[in-house]
Amino acid sequence: MKRFFKFLLTALLTAAICLCGWFVWKSNSDADQLESVYPLSEVVASVESRPGFVPYEDISPFLEDAIVSVEDARFYRHSGIDVIGLGRALLSQFVPFMAKSGGSSITQQTVKNLYGMFDAGVDWKGEEIILAMRLEKLCSKEEILALYLNIINFGDGYTGIAEAAAGYFGVTPMELTQSQATILAGIPQTPSNFQLSDHFPQARAKQQIVLNAMVRNKEITREEAEQIYAEPVIYFNGSQWVQGVSQGLMPENHFAGQLA
Repeated sequence: MKRFFKFLLTALLTAAICLCGWFVWKSNSDADQLESVYPLSEVVASVESRPGFVPYEDISPFLEDAIVSVEDARFYRHSGIDVIGLGRALLSQFVPFMAKSGGSSITQQTVKNLYGMFDAGVDWKGEEIILAMRLEKLCSKEEILALYLNIINFGDGYTGIAEAAAGYFGVTPMELTQSQATILAGIPQTPSNFQLSDHFPQARAKQQIVLNAMVRNKEITREEAEQIYAEPVIYFNGSQWVQGVSQGLMPENHFAGQLA
């Protein structure tokens, strides 16, 4: 019996290794095929040459901290793939008490947006991982972050940080206040649920999650988070300028499930 189980375990491990090897080979092959038509370097260059593209140095550093904190806290420590985040996301699909989470890094999300692969299936995930690692070799972290902020959807028809900053607040990406920056940082995850024209209360709730993430990542103190959230928010809702109201910042554990 022991011999049988040993044989079975060996067979399963061999099958798993073969499957992983095939997946890596196929992902590389698919990425090569896509790049033969749309080379990553050319796709990046075409975005950076667009009128209105905002380079990294013209984007609010506080917005950078907010985006990284809430979207990919290990952005500056990984090579395109957050293995810890992927593992956590996988576990969350099977462990009932874990909050469901995505494992895509900012680099992966950038690749997805560059190629418009928003509704692609599981096959694309491997290709996305390979292209994310290639993007990390092609561009600096700062360049990737600038690409990301220039191509993501901020709701209400605004694509990119220049449109969102001007459309919602009438400012440039460098002129964003800390409150404005943390509101914008929460929108891209699900823009239709957080766009300011018709979901301002939800956007303010998400802002609290952003601020709590920044506190957790030691970008700001709890007291600073309270002060930022208390700032009056005047925004354009598509037809008129409106001032939002603060009801006080919730404690971090209030959003424990959403912070996962």
